Amino acid sequence: MTHNPEYNYKVVRQFAVMTVVWGIVGMLVGVIIAAQLTFPILNFDSPYFHFGRLRPLHTNAVIFAFGGCALMGTSLFIVQRTCQTKLLSDKLAAFVFWGWQAVILSAVITLPLGYTTSKEYAELEWPIDILLAVVWIAYAILYLGTIVKRKTEHIYVANWFFSAFIIAVAMLHIVNSLAVPVTFMKSYSIYAGTVDALVQWWYGHNAVGFYLTAGFLGMMYYFVPKQAERPVYSYRLSVVHFWALIAIYVWAGPHHLHYTALPDWAQSVGMVMSLVLLAPSWGGMINGIMTLSGAWDKLRTDPVLKFLVVSLSFYGMSTFEGPMLAIKSVNALSHYTDWTIGHVHSGALGWVAMISIGAMYHLIPVLWGKKQGEMYSIKLIDLHFWLATIGTVLYIASMWVNGLMQGLMWRAINDDGTLTYSFAESVEASFPGYVVRLIGGTIFFIGMLLMAYNVWKTIATADHVLGDEPLDKQEASV
Repeated sequence: MTHNPEYNYKVVRQFAVMTVVWGIVGMLVGVIIAAQLTFPILNFDSPYFHFGRLRPLHTNAVIFAFGGCALMGTSLFIVQRTCQTKLLSDKLAAFVFWGWQAVILSAVITLPLGYTTSKEYAELEWPIDILLAVVWIAYAILYLGTIVKRKTEHIYVANWFFSAFIIAVAMLHIVNSLAVPVTFMKSYSIYAGTVDALVQWWYGHNAVGFYLTAGFLGMMYYFVPKQAERPVYSYRLSVVHFWALIAIYVWAGPHHLHYTALPDWAQSVGMVMSLVLLAPSWGGMINGIMTLSGAWDKLRTDPVLKFLVVSLSFYGMSTFEGPMLAIKSVNALSHYTDWTIGHVHSGALGWVAMISIGAMYHLIPVLWGKKQGEMYSIKLIDLHFWLATIGTVLYIASMWVNGLMQGLMWRAINDDGTLTYSFAESVEASFPGYVVRLIGGTIFFIGMLLMAYNVWKTIATADHVLGDEPLDKQEASV
């Protein structure tokens, strides 16, 4: 085993392995709750295994455990490579890794026990919130401190996206989680009523905007050019993309609160800003896909590149669908239906999971001293790609059909003004869609199991971990 005096890859390896582990845990819980919605008997009349408690465990596990480990691991790798300097502090890096795992384990324990603030994507109670804030601030110091001590004059664009994601998430989490504790595991938000809802969706949608978008765009701007062996299509566009995205995204949250007690002007601001958001989002997608100019033939033979490019396609689709659903007249049909669930998962499975998987397939061989793309089995990566793609399409298509059907059934009115369908009838009609969703989610999950086997065999057959090696020309040039 060689020692690398230049870079800290140990923490990157730790996060890479836990990305796969938590991906399997989070998606397994997702398959379980999809099964519970299809066959309610699978709740087993147990409060600890009930959909109402497992659902927030699923969202926290896939967003903060799987997504968080992917973001932290890749960002700490990219910042060292593009700034050509070691992390600010090895001890701080270790604290960030173990602290983040402690936050995740706390969620795994407390959510099934019913300890929750009931805030979407912010269900964790106040002691865990404080731990999360401390770990996140440590991560911010580690990451931004490394940029400050960089040996390059230029700050590569991926680091701008990661920096915005880290700073914004700290602000969002702390402001939205402000609460008055009443017991060791119970607190009440300092906000009330409509203000609480507005702050929550300022947090909730910007968790999507900065955590699930800006962070993973940082990943995209490094791994797509690296895997394609091409420079970014337009560096100028990447900088415009960055500033436009972060300036507009923060205003989009109120579109979650159409037709509520929120003032109409605030709803309209959310709608208009969501529509404007289409431009920078598609600018980023086009920039990523056009990076393959002159290298399209690689898609025939490189399944890792397939993951990265198809994730961009799903990103483009999700960021078209989001602004469309923010239009008040469209939202009147889609709100509270499974269409929203389909939209979330076209982003979560198609964009976030697939770009994370592609990044891990690129990174793991490199971290364990192999050449780029030298995973144990390329055929298994290709099979995983098709399982992930088919699983995602089945999932989102079933939810689109369900959502449209539910919205139309709820709005259907007889000549005498009475409702044509009861709510129970719309639930019954949704059953086939729930079966298809369960099948799609299961297929995606099987792909994750294949990934775990492939990663395990790759690590097991490595004769050494990544040693002290020079930067390649591409990284040296940024």
